[in-house]
Amino acid sequence: MFEIRRATPSDAQIAFDIRRLAIRHQCIGAYSEQQMLDWTKGSAEDGYDTLMHKHFYLVCIEGEPVATGMLDLEHCEIGAIFIRPDFMHCGLGKRVLHFLEDMARDLGLTEVCLDATLNAVDFYRRCGYVGEGSAVYQSPSGLQLACVPMMKKL
Repeated sequence: MFEIRRATPSDAQIAFDIRRLAIRHQCIGAYSEQQMLDWTKGSAEDGYDTLMHKHFYLVCIEGEPVATGMLDLEHCEIGAIFIRPDFMHCGLGKRVLHFLEDMARDLGLTEVCLDATLNAVDFYRRCGYVGEGSAVYQSPSGLQLACVPMMKKL
């Protein structure tokens, strides 16, 4: 059974673990090994857990969390779309993205933005996002990563 449910504070570590697995699997070649290790070190209690208070969601299959996604209303931004490697290429990323876009529409947003990781730019373009320039994402931990700012009218 497929379900998208709102994350709770107790889901923070599993969401962090899905993120770590996805980055270390999917970002090979887009970022250096050291960048990926720095990006994924630590635990949810290092600040990731605060995201659970936003519109943060878990995708569960047969009750097991396998993907995440978030809508940041304050910044009209979609983020934290991470798929566990053993569930990649099954259409979950697109399903999460459409779920978040529908929610944004329902909440009155007319456009959303995101900072696409270099490995995900083509995926977002196929989903209707536009953006050509590059920028540097500054993580709360101080890590800097190249990204492509993108947006989509809803």
